[in-house]
Parts: sequence; structure tokens; C-alpha cells
Amino acid sequence: MNWSNVRLILAREIRDQLRDRRTMFMIFIVPILTYPFLGMIGLGISQVAQQKPTRILVLGESHLPESPALIEGDRFAARLFRQPSMAKLLELHRGNQDSRSAVDEGSGNKAGPRRGSGAAPSRSAGFTETSARSAVEAGTYDAALIFPPDFGRRIDACRAAAQRRDQPPQVPKPKIIYTTAVERSQLACDRLRIVLERWSDEVARSFLAAAGAPEWSMTAVDVEAIDLAGETGYRGAAMWSKILPVLLILWSLVGAFYPAVDLCAGEKERGTLETLLSCPAARSEIVLGKLVTIMLFSSLTAVLNLLSVAATGPMMFSQLPGFGPPPALSPLWLGLALLPASALFSALSLALAAFARSTKEGQYYLMPLMAVTIPLAVLPAAGGLELTLGNSLIPVTGLVLLLRAALEGNYWQVVQFAVPVLAVTSGACVLAIRWAVEQFHSEAVLFREGERLEVRLWLHHLREDRGPTPTPAGAVFCGIVILMIHFFMSLHWAPPTDFGRFAVTVAVSQLVVILTPALLMTVVLTRSPRQTLLLQKPPWLALPAAVLLAIALHPAAHVLQKAVMHLYPLSDAMQEALAGLESLFAHVPWWQIVLVVALAPAICEELAFRGFIFTGMRNAGSPWRAIVVSAAFFGLTHGILQQALIACLIGVLLGWLAWRTNSLFPGMVFHLVHNALGVLVGRLPPWLETEWPSLSWLVRPAEGGGVAFAWPLVLAGIGIGLAILAFLARLAPSRLGPRETVLFGT
Repeated sequence: MNWSNVRLILAREIRDQLRDRRTMFMIFIVPILTYPFLGMIGLGISQVAQQKPTRILVLGESHLPESPALIEGDRFAARLFRQPSMAKLLELHRGNQDSRSAVDEGSGNKAGPRRGSGAAPSRSAGFTETSARSAVEAGTYDAALIFPPDFGRRIDACRAAAQRRDQPPQVPKPKIIYTTAVERSQLACDRLRIVLERWSDEVARSFLAAAGAPEWSMTAVDVEAIDLAGETGYRGAAMWSKILPVLLILWSLVGAFYPAVDLCAGEKERGTLETLLSCPAARSEIVLGKLVTIMLFSSLTAVLNLLSVAATGPMMFSQLPGFGPPPALSPLWLGLALLPASALFSALSLALAAFARSTKEGQYYLMPLMAVTIPLAVLPAAGGLELTLGNSLIPVTGLVLLLRAALEGNYWQVVQFAVPVLAVTSGACVLAIRWAVEQFHSEAVLFREGERLEVRLWLHHLREDRGPTPTPAGAVFCGIVILMIHFFMSLHWAPPTDFGRFAVTVAVSQLVVILTPALLMTVVLTRSPRQTLLLQKPPWLALPAAVLLAIALHPAAHVLQKAVMHLYPLSDAMQEALAGLESLFAHVPWWQIVLVVALAPAICEELAFRGFIFTGMRNAGSPWRAIVVSAAFFGLTHGILQQALIACLIGVLLGWLAWRTNSLFPGMVFHLVHNALGVLVGRLPPWLETEWPSLSWLVRPAEGGGVAFAWPLVLAGIGIGLAILAFLARLAPSRLGPRETVLFGT
């Protein structure tokens, strides 16, 4: 690495960007104007969007007890509100005074006052419960409150019973009629509930007073809340910890993307990229120079936006309770988090921009990148995620959670999880940089010509210009189709009630969702199904080696499953669903379960993921890219997150077997034995206790069900598995794909 070349390229790219007025406007002017402008709009909207009163139709008011009073005059009692002025937010409209007479009169005047017809009358006679429902549904009133007959007399009877220490009579329940289809109706219901709960407390106190209870017993326990944030200087840190990390991530991404598009796709359009590539600098030096330039602009964009938020935020949110200025150490934590965030998004943006043919195409790639980044950045703040070891291993999410803990002053959490967060973020940065360097080493990527999409020519190309194996684009398309079909069909799958329905569900999932798209695309998009699906004879020792490998690594896979469950615990609902599913297998012969959960997936999933998808991705030139991509699609088809993570790791091993043996059959055998062992091991505990109690030091029943393998057995299995993998690596070198032959010089 010649750092002099890197500095020259860096200076060149910075000068080019500083000459671009649009870039300067986006970096310097937009952050200064955006948030004050948003503040003015917010203040204007807050002045217009005042709380509007909700209209409540009250039926059976005559059945209310005289004391304590719920309604005073034309409003609900002001004492029942947190602030007396809030009583006007419930606009009271009286219906009939006697619901029994209304029943005799029929529906009467069902229309009532209409919206937009002026002020509603204070009294609307002739309403019944049925017509009240119609009025709420039609929007005449936001909600209706109905008191049943004898309601007040029953309350008076309860008070008298409390005085005599007798059994009180049953009190009928008032009804609130509202609709969740209208937001105002939901708001009216919420306001009514609060008022009625406070009135109910007063009624309960009157019962205690009638029973002779002392006055002090009717007073609720007073609780004094002491806010330490004012003393520690972190007042309002909870809100800032949700706002600042998200803004840091999003503006690091946006600030990196547009300069990256201009430095790569823009140079392709201007014709200056060829001149740069012809200079003595190596491709890695060019990438590093561009990367540092993009990082500078990304960091500057994020810093200016954060400064603008810090300047305007206190003025915008000063009226909120518990809100204060950002914590004093916010600049320090934001500055430390800015470097890995800008490095990650700068490398990703650079790789995507290098792949784009033009600036317009490069801008299209921003949306998928934003679609992946926004949930990872926003959900930790909105979803109430905590900083745990499992969450710290999620890219972007772990960084947001760590920064949130630092802004809130939870330094012990920062110390605990800083290493895994930085390790994951650094690893993602390294992979993104390597991807960018690989893009610049590919002449086919750098000098791609624009294409015109014509459906007729495209279909002709798919049919007539087929190769013996699918293209990488075809492999990715197949994986996406499988995921989409799996997603929409899973929405309509009902939980199975017996093993027969479970078997049908698995068969449909394997044959229709996974196998059929792969076979159809094999027939349509390739000329050699046998080569595409790797249906070739493997070395004869590969099959028994795959069996032994699955047996040896099963204890380690079991420990890995327990570790994943510990990092990402299952929800209570998911545990109940899995417990119900396991109960379906209680009285089913083991061989039937193996046919359903082991044999069918071993055939169908291997044909799709290690067959079509792996073979197509291998034509991209990198066997490990094919292994990882096929494993990722394989993991995503497993609906449960914990199961998907384990399946993805197992998929890497299965892809390696397919690559080294150039055959699908060793992976099928491994898959079959691995799943079958999972079924058999689940039935081991009762058998071990009765037949082989001496083996309890190796395998013993686990506390939560299943079995637990002793560490000597796990370590021995790992050692045997590594020896088998070394044997398979030397057994027979795999036959490389057409592009792999060129890249690896074989």
C-alpha cells in the first residue's frame, strides 16, 4: 500500500467534491435550514391542531344516583378531570331521560344532529340503544354512554347494605358504545373511561363511609416521585437517546451515498474513471482514497445535522415534561460512534456506486439500502429493545443501543457490550471494504454498458441463450421467489391440530414452496439440469464421511442451539406454540417423524439451495459467496429467528460439502442424518434413564426438556468433525465453475 498515492487520490476527490455546488448545498446549507424550518412548521401545526371536544350521547341519566354526582349541569363533573378546564373536552348530549319510555316509543328521531350542521342540541329525545349504536356508527356522536334501569337504586341499595354489613345486591354495568374505526371515537372512549373510573372511586368511598370506615382509610397512599435526572444532569436524556442515534445513522448513510455515487457512477458518465484507473496507483489504493473522501463528507453531514438538531430541539420540545438539553457528554459519544457508522455506510455506498452504470441507476440503490438500515436503526428506539449480548451482535442495531446506553448514562452497559458491538461493526466494515475493492477489480463491473430492457428480447435471451447452469441473477431471483411464496403461504397456514395435518403442511411447504420454483427455473433457464442440480456421482468415501460428520457435530450443533436460544429467548407465545407442536409427536412412531422432518427437507431443500441457487451463484466467481448466499436463503425460509440463525450456519457447512465434492448427495446425507438425530435425541431421556443409566455422565436429561451433552463429548465431536472435514478437503478437489477457473488460475 503506497500511502502517497492514497493521499493524492484523496486530495483529488476532495477538490472535485468541493467544486460541486450541489454537494456543498446538501452538506452545509440543508442541515442549517432543515430543522429550523421543521420547527416553524411544527409550531404552526401545534397552534392549529388543538384538542377538539368529543360528543358523547348519554342515555338513562335519570337512573344515576344523586351522590356522588357524575353530571353537573350540562357537563360531566369538573372534579373528575385532572384539570377542571378539561371538562369541556367531553361535550354532553342528553338522549331520552327514561330508557323504558324510549323502548315503548321505538326508534324515534334516529337521525340526530349531523356533522357540519352547526351546534348539536343539548337534548335529543327518542334514542334507544339500537339507535344510539346507529348514531355512533354514522358519526353523529363520537360515543354513547348508557346507564341501565335501576342503576342508581342498586347503588343506593349497596350503600345501605354496606351500612348494615349485609350482602350487597348486584349492580348492572353501564355501557360505552364506540367504534375503533374512527380515531375520535376511540379518543372519546378513553376520556370516558378515565372519568368513570374516578367516579367509581368516589362511589366506593361512599360505601366505605356508609360502613363506618374512618376517613383516613379512604385516602389512597400518596406516592412521592423523585427524579434523579435533574441532579445528575441527564434530564431529558431518554428522549435524546432515541433521537440522536437514529439521526446519526441515517445522516451518515445519506451523507455517504450521494458523494459515493458521484465519485463512481458520476465518473463513469464523465469519462474520467478510465484516466484514474490508468494511473500507477493500485485499485486498492484508489478505493481507499475514495473511501476516506466519502467518510469525510458523511461525517461532516452527520455532524452538521446533529448540531442543527441540538440547536433547535430544545426550543421545539421545551414544553414537553421532563425534557432538557442534550447530556453534556453527548458530543463525545456521538463522535466515537460516528467513525464506525460513517466507515460502514461509506464502504457500502462505494461498492453499490461502483456497481451502478450511471448516476441515475446509483440513486435507485439508495432505497434498498435505506429499507434495510431504517428498521435496524429505528426499531431499537421504538420497539423498546434492551442492550443485551444477543442484540449487540446485530449490525447497526447494536451500535444504536450502545449509543443510547451511553447517552442515558448507563456506563456499565457500555463497558459490558462495547467489545461485541465494535467487533461486529468492524467486521461489517471490513467485509464492505473488501466488496468495494472487489468491485474495482472487476472490469465487467466498472465498464458495464447501459442496457435497454425489451421484454421480447429478454424472453428470447432467457430461452435461446441459456447456459448449462443458471446465472447469478437467476439464482438470486429463485431465492427471492421462494421467500415470497413462503411468506404469503405462511400467512394462511393454520396451526396443525394433529400429526397428519402437520405432515401435509410440511409436504406442501417442501414440494410447492421450495422444490417447484427451483425445478421450473432449472428447466426454463438452464440446459443441463444434472449439472445445475449437482446430481453427479461424488467420491465414494464422501457419503459415509458425511454420515460420520453429522453424527460427530450433532452435540456441538445442540450446544449452538442452546446458545442461540440464550442470546435470543423465545417469546411466551412461541414457546406455547412449540410445546403444542411437540405434543403432536408424542404418540407417533419415530420413523414417520423422520420421513416428514428429515427426509423431505433433505431432498427438497438441498435441490433448491445447494442445487440451483448455489450453482448459479458459483458462476459469479467466488465459491464462498455462493456458499454464504445459498446459506442465507436457506436460513430465511425458516420462520423462527432462532431456527433461521442455526439453519444459516448449517447451510454454510452444507454449501462447503457441495463445493468440495461437486455433488449434492453428501449434503443430502448430512441433512438427513442431522435432522433425524434431532428427532431421536428428543426421545432419549426416558430410554437412557431405564436402559443405560451409566451414560448419564455423557448424555443426561436437560431441565427444560430434551438432553444435555457433556463437554467432553462435545469437544471430542468437534475434533472428529474437523478431521473429517480435512479428509474431505483432500479427498477430491472440486471442479470449479467457469469464472472460478479464470480467477483461481486452474
